[in-house]
Amino acid sequence: MSARLVTIFGGSGFVGRHLVRVLAKRGWRVRVAVRRPDLAGHLQPLGAVGQIQAVQANVRNAASVARALVGADAVINLVGILTESGRQTFGAVQALGARTVADAVAKAGIAQFVHVSAISADKNSSSDYAVSKAYGEQAVREAVKDAVILRASVIFGPEDRFFNRFAALARFSPVMPLIGGGETRFQPVYVGDVAAAIVAALDGKAKAGATYELGGPEVRSFREVLQYILQETGRTRMPLSIPFALARIPASFLQVLPGAPLTIDQLNLLQHDNVVSAEAIREGRTLAGLGIAPTAYESVAPSYLYRYRKHGQFERARSA
Repeated sequence: MSARLVTIFGGSGFVGRHLVRVLAKRGWRVRVAVRRPDLAGHLQPLGAVGQIQAVQANVRNAASVARALVGADAVINLVGILTESGRQTFGAVQALGARTVADAVAKAGIAQFVHVSAISADKNSSSDYAVSKAYGEQAVREAVKDAVILRASVIFGPEDRFFNRFAALARFSPVMPLIGGGETRFQPVYVGDVAAAIVAALDGKAKAGATYELGGPEVRSFREVLQYILQETGRTRMPLSIPFALARIPASFLQVLPGAPLTIDQLNLLQHDNVVSAEAIREGRTLAGLGIAPTAYESVAPSYLYRYRKHGQFERARSA
């Protein structure tokens, strides 16, 4: 086990659990800073005894953030939300929260800081999510000029909220909603590749102060992704094209539900493609630029989408 200590804010989430596993294997001591340490027990088996420690920290509380950084050699900020709830708003978590972490990193004099953002980050976006991500990036840049920012497209993996969500919908819905005609383009990136990119940044393979855009090897439309999910789960569902304006009606009702399946803000986000920019490709600010070969979702998604087939893992055996 190395003497090096990394603090990961939001390390108990989807990306966090994959990142913690990789860092533990590489010998890092890992401090996972989360709001509810009691809910981070699933991380303990990923490392040796005493190697992974969960501590309480809330990015809305500067004192707790500062405590989580004591003795750290590197810091990673993974904190982000897909929907707002109570005081957990986009602005509070992804903009002001990022500033709180960045300011604490600067004050502590920690040289290595990796901030994970999203390709959709844009101050001029109609989506509050995208705007807050952009202001979070700005705050990081102002506080820690050499910080590495990683912007990810839609992230897929066993616990994702993209492939799993629509595969679950196909279980009971007779139609598959093609919001905006299903023309929005995505570049799904594997969670393992995102974790590898973070580790590469810690290893000094990323340019100091640079912003990298992480996307998979294929660009696919929303329609193509849904067609793949139906094919892989063995479901036949009628595609239903829904204009953005019409989709706002059900979204206005659904967004008040716990874990809202669709919100107005998500509709605003869907109106823009979520792909790596030509500029990032030209300048080598991509996974390839970090020495990582992007993983295709077709090689990973079947390993967890089988759960949504009518007969689960035995579906293909029954039909053979």
